[in-house]
Amino acid sequence: MIRVLLIDDQPLIRSGFRAFLDLEDDIEVVAEAANGQEGLELAGVHLPDIALIDIQMPVLDGIETTRRIAADPALAAMHVVILTNYGLDEHVFNALRAGAAGFLVKDILPDDFLHAVRVAARGDALLSPSITRKLINRYVTQPPPTSSGTGKPLEELTGREREAVALVAHGLSNDEIAARMVISPLTAKTHVNRAMTKLRARDRAQLVVLAYESGLVIPRSSPPLVL
Repeated sequence: MIRVLLIDDQPLIRSGFRAFLDLEDDIEVVAEAANGQEGLELAGVHLPDIALIDIQMPVLDGIETTRRIAADPALAAMHVVILTNYGLDEHVFNALRAGAAGFLVKDILPDDFLHAVRVAARGDALLSPSITRKLINRYVTQPPPTSSGTGKPLEELTGREREAVALVAHGLSNDEIAARMVISPLTAKTHVNRAMTKLRARDRAQLVVLAYESGLVIPRSSPPLVL
């Protein structure tokens, strides 16, 4: 059973999402919150698998709520999916940097919404290759001022794991990574998962952020050739 926490200050939005989710045998909405502070308290009580969180809320917004969830060891297994009215914007990237697994636009089709919830529950990032490329091109044009660009956070990775992380950052799927590295999809997935563990990244989305902030990948460059 996939346990979901809804955090949104608009009751109509919450009730709409809940209506879709309650029809599914494998999904249960365990609680609803009208702001981030209330959501954090409910998350600690119910320990859901997924929190669907609006970005703009009173008391505590979605980005800070996400940051606090990511920093809480008790909520390490919980995946945050950001809800937005605006699609890919600066707030979304800030939420990904804070620890979100991905994002959904609120006008998403019901079937796509349900699929996204299940994807997030598996621990996969809600960032398709096309969305990742848009994110990179629009919001990761240079390392942030606090980044040294030395790649030190990635030093404990093996060479193959670094290659896999770089390809993730360019928006490639595991199958595409496998083809480029001339390995099996299972091995590609293993490299990615080991990199996530070593870097303590919550998910694939965090690898994208780390790759650019560390200087491993230069924005707007082409994926590296793997010989």
